[in-house]
Amino acid sequence: MSTSRRNLGLIIAFAMLPGCMKDMGEGTVTRFMGVEPKAQAPSGGATKAVVKPADASEIIHALQIRPSVLMSGTPYARVADAVIASDARVAEAELRVAQMRAQAAKYNWMPRIGPRVSLNSLGDFVADLVINQVLFDNGRKVAERDLAKANVEIAAVTLVEDGNRRVADALALYVKAQENIELSGHLNTALKDMAHFEWVMQERVNGGVSDMSDLNVLRQKLSAMRARSSEAHEATVTAMAELNAMSARPLDTLSGIGGLRDSTAGEALGVIRARAERERTIAEAKIARAGHLPGLAASASSNGSYGLDVTTDSLFSLGTMAEFKAIEATRETADRKVAEAREVAERRIQAQSRQMEAFKRQAGEAGTLTAQAKQNLDLFRAQYEGGQRQVMDVVGVYETYAQALETEIELKYKAARAELELARLKGALAEGASI
Repeated sequence: MSTSRRNLGLIIAFAMLPGCMKDMGEGTVTRFMGVEPKAQAPSGGATKAVVKPADASEIIHALQIRPSVLMSGTPYARVADAVIASDARVAEAELRVAQMRAQAAKYNWMPRIGPRVSLNSLGDFVADLVINQVLFDNGRKVAERDLAKANVEIAAVTLVEDGNRRVADALALYVKAQENIELSGHLNTALKDMAHFEWVMQERVNGGVSDMSDLNVLRQKLSAMRARSSEAHEATVTAMAELNAMSARPLDTLSGIGGLRDSTAGEALGVIRARAERERTIAEAKIARAGHLPGLAASASSNGSYGLDVTTDSLFSLGTMAEFKAIEATRETADRKVAEAREVAERRIQAQSRQMEAFKRQAGEAGTLTAQAKQNLDLFRAQYEGGQRQVMDVVGVYETYAQALETEIELKYKAARAELELARLKGALAEGASI
């Protein structure tokens, strides 16, 4: 009876040993290392240490407070809300998995206990209870917790990226539908005007005033215009069908395009991802380094045996020092990747900004040209009604006006798409808190 109590006491002592240890350096395993940071209360007050959820990770906090450039109540915002509500959220499930693994990693400093079954020399099975506690591991346990935390951050970045990508895809479909709706409306108006010219030309041919060749040319122009109108209608139907398929509710009643507010999203998502991957890489390097160094562990079993063990994952070889140098160089490589990601993101944002400004300027110029073409058309119509112009003269000027208006519509929506693409590059299409 006394032997069993003594063995049980040894197991309890080994289990409680880590909690009684002080901070002995990076390699020491203690319950006070690697936990989430807490705000220290002032020495003279009784204020409690309050930990906000965002305080555990700078990257998670930065993702949570990212605003959206979509103005509330606009068609853009209504499209975004509808597609976010119907998202399958695969990335969210992956984030939950990473969070559960990080939660499990918080307790990796605790003793491990389990049964041990062996066959002795007499052929009898011997079973006992074994407890093992790592005392010194060169920072491996802390690095494992850092790795789990970095994986959570990467999963969170992926979730925000997927949300922004989904909203960008939906808005691209919506803008395409709106462009073709406007183009179809313009072409239908042009078809009515051209049909009137066709009727006039038909009457002139019937009266022997005009040649049949002019009527054939006019009918060819009408056929081409009908084909473009039909194509625009089909593009509208296709885009809206695809948009409704990824939306929680039908969006057929929406019309118009909404403006975007100035972006204050901060760093691009690509840079935040590079920072999270940097933390993961450094944690993996620390784990690899600890695996080449000897550690210390205590063990005890219910049969009365106990002791200290020197542990190591890898034996020394002629290439061990080179492996150490490669591991040390990992931090510099990770820092360079973050700098490279920041440069690439800035280049893309600047290029997209210039393109957006160019499209807006060209759209303004196209509007001026359309207004001039309309003035010429009105002048030719007045001259035609006064008997100074032929029908085909007015048809030619009308065709110029119609083409100018088509170009204006095209550039208008190119500028809208460029503005949305710029917001996507900045990761500002979906609000972080809503994702």
